[in-house]
Amino acid sequence: MSDSRSPTALRLAALAVALLPLPASAQEAVTLDELSVAGEAQPAPTTFSASAGYVGGVTGIGGALAPVASASGGIVSGAQVNARPVTRPGEVLEAVPGLIVTQHSGEGKANQFFLRGFNLDHGTDIALFVDGMPVNLRTHAHGQGYADLNFLIPELVGAVEFHKGPYFVRDGDFASAGSVRIDYLDTVAKTVALTSIGSFGYRRALTIGSAPLGEGNLLVAGEAQTYDGPWDVPDRLKKLNGVVRYSQGTALDGFSVTGMAYWAKWNATNQIPERAVAEGLIGRFGSLDPSDGGDTGRFSLSGRWSHTGEAGTTRANAYLIRYRMNLWNNFTYFLNFDSVTTGDQFRQLDDRVLGGAEVSHTVPGDLFGMPMENEVGLQTRTDAMRVGLFDTTRRQFRRAVIDDQVLETSAAFYVENRVRWTDWLRTSVGFRADGYYADVRSDTPANSGRARDGIVNPKLGLVLGPWADTEFYLNYGGGFHSNDVRGVTATVEASDTLAPVVRAPFLVPSTGTEVGVRNRSIAGLETALALFRLDFASENLFVGDAGTTEPSRPTRRFGVEWTNRYALTPWLQLEGDLTVTNARFSDRDPAGGRVPDAPTTIASAGISFGEGEGWFGSLRFRYFGPRPLVEDNSERSKATALLNGRIGYTFASGISLSLDVLNLTNAKADQITYFYESRPFAGGEARDDRHFHPVEPTAVRLTLAGRF
Repeated sequence: MSDSRSPTALRLAALAVALLPLPASAQEAVTLDELSVAGEAQPAPTTFSASAGYVGGVTGIGGALAPVASASGGIVSGAQVNARPVTRPGEVLEAVPGLIVTQHSGEGKANQFFLRGFNLDHGTDIALFVDGMPVNLRTHAHGQGYADLNFLIPELVGAVEFHKGPYFVRDGDFASAGSVRIDYLDTVAKTVALTSIGSFGYRRALTIGSAPLGEGNLLVAGEAQTYDGPWDVPDRLKKLNGVVRYSQGTALDGFSVTGMAYWAKWNATNQIPERAVAEGLIGRFGSLDPSDGGDTGRFSLSGRWSHTGEAGTTRANAYLIRYRMNLWNNFTYFLNFDSVTTGDQFRQLDDRVLGGAEVSHTVPGDLFGMPMENEVGLQTRTDAMRVGLFDTTRRQFRRAVIDDQVLETSAAFYVENRVRWTDWLRTSVGFRADGYYADVRSDTPANSGRARDGIVNPKLGLVLGPWADTEFYLNYGGGFHSNDVRGVTATVEASDTLAPVVRAPFLVPSTGTEVGVRNRSIAGLETALALFRLDFASENLFVGDAGTTEPSRPTRRFGVEWTNRYALTPWLQLEGDLTVTNARFSDRDPAGGRVPDAPTTIASAGISFGEGEGWFGSLRFRYFGPRPLVEDNSERSKATALLNGRIGYTFASGISLSLDVLNLTNAKADQITYFYESRPFAGGEARDDRHFHPVEPTAVRLTLAGRF
């Protein structure tokens, strides 16, 4: 067991004193856009229209969403997700209040995420799931928790369930900042076919259809996309995507089997040093290594099953995923190899098969006449992978730095008791136990080895109310993230020096607390305010010369989150969110106390309108505040404010035409900013500098969709 975390007994004692909390009874009905989550999901409404391609449908097995259990949790319908004009698929997750989704490389690479004062890199502390399958990849070649959402088809999204903080028994690895579960539709109300064209070589075609088959329904979807972007070296993104699903029954009694296939290939313009642009060596959209880029493939087979009887409700899901990625990056250019013919480019290879399953059983009952539920669950996952790092020049192999075979497996057991004590008091008490095992076979024998670790975390919740349409929430829980297991078994550097290294802990604990309130006293308006704190035993920080992350010092974050959703009419919706976070290292160090790249302020606002036939549209504003780039706060990034818009019309025939305008004000801002040492050109000066990836200039995309 790792000795880096506090004893479980101390956590349990502290929690018992505080009795802080979590979920309400699953028998309660929580409604959002008429999407009932009282146990069985109902058809999402199709009258709200703010997208050319979304037609609504039924979410079956995937629609059994949990009731809102905290002031910061919630559910977003597929219609609301698709009302957002977005640049890339992952940006639909910005429907989660306070979540920023950005990109610092080519469009085929995983997005970068920011939430609650975290630079989550490509997914280190936000757990993402699509249709019951985990998206985060542990011990990944590029970064721990790498979560590539580019296979997501937004028009298939039935609902998005999100939680913030480590308070929920179903959430384990990577979920300390939050978790997001995306469920696909089982059927669509109408077959849809659409085509989009736009600026910078954007082309997209999509078809989705479903039909009865036997006692169930068959759904088929296919997507193809190309995109160059505004870069001097075009992305030349090529992407193919497909989904086939057969389903029967409902969320409480039924099953589904789903196959997915995704492939993409692209060039990449990575972040560039400011001095190279200021000196006129390259333009704002230029590249210092035009051979950067990558390719990836993801193929999966998954199934879900549920049954409800007198003994309660049982749910099970299983998945098998085949994944491969090649990534060529050069973040420091000629820092390590001062040669025109060499440079610092490296290739990262990740080739794996992973599989897993989850089964849970919920038993309704009573405690001295008071409604009660007990839920028991088991989760398993195994990854068998080859992960490699190779020095390259213009994608040509020079030497192998790391080429390891890794087997990593885990199992988790969770229990939760939920009781409604009175009409105004509900509690939940639970715990989650996780165990990990890994076997590393390294090409550097001294770094081979086996590792084991485990962690037990309590999860407590309390809900008070409603009084005057107002509820109060208290939440407390422990969480964790796993580290790249190669750092857990390594004893020497993977270099010619074989210098000794300090091993990283396998599992890194976190502890979170939240107090919040939710009010619905004004018809159509839901407003929520949450105060939160999260402590982490070790922070993962970006390392420029490796293009990945490494464990760092312990941290503490506290902040406030305010979210608002206002349905003025059935066809007009407003929203506004604000998150302010203080992120600091919790130990003392002369280097300083600021957490690099940790955002202080994130804000967003939006308006959507449309109902059935006629005009529809949306306007979205997103503010990504300045961030410290180094521990002493001597270097800071600039703020980024973006405005995206959409206007469209749906004809009586079912044909829709819409126009998206992205970066409507043509803001010359940055998607991401880092501060580290680099040498832009061979023979030039090596020094620290800001490195940025610019926001794309104003772009338009025209979409024609037909429903039949």
